[in-house]
Amino acid sequence: METVNFVLGGLGGQGILFMTKILAQAALDKGINVMGAETHGMAQRGGSVVSHLRLGDVESSLVGAGRAHFLLSLEESEAYRNLPFLAKGGQLYANAGDNSFPKSEVKRYLDGIGAIYRAVPAGRIAMELEAPMSANLALLGYFSAFGQGPLSQEELRKTVDMVSPDRFKEINLRVFDAGFQKGREEA
Repeated sequence: METVNFVLGGLGGQGILFMTKILAQAALDKGINVMGAETHGMAQRGGSVVSHLRLGDVESSLVGAGRAHFLLSLEESEAYRNLPFLAKGGQLYANAGDNSFPKSEVKRYLDGIGAIYRAVPAGRIAMELEAPMSANLALLGYFSAFGQGPLSQEELRKTVDMVSPDRFKEINLRVFDAGFQKGREEA
């Protein structure tokens, strides 16, 4: 399998590491080699958290600049901060307002590298389902609706079901499904 690189960004407490765990476990369950690394700023105080996930036969856990096929961001500012990782023709999925993302100067840059970029109000989706801490799953469900990368929506959903603690399983699946539905409407 050709290497697929993910960079996931957000703030401490948003569930970046849980989202990374779901992607990694789904890949492992599919027999894909996985290597990853997390970099934490002041994560406990709402600082930047970035996770690198590499699928395939790789020798290093870090995604180099301009090498991420997928950039998933739970915070608009973190999407901008992690743009240097995005590869030409890469894809950016951000938890942001549909109409305001990306800023015009960033849009020019993204268009220039042939990137695909999509925004979803993942935080609002999670809030509407009374699960404010689950924007990560809304974003992951949304991402899965576009059928990009080596992991299908079914594989990711099965992994959400498998790795979610029992007391959060039902709500986690509902939030993931709501994000997926939002993506299906746009796909």
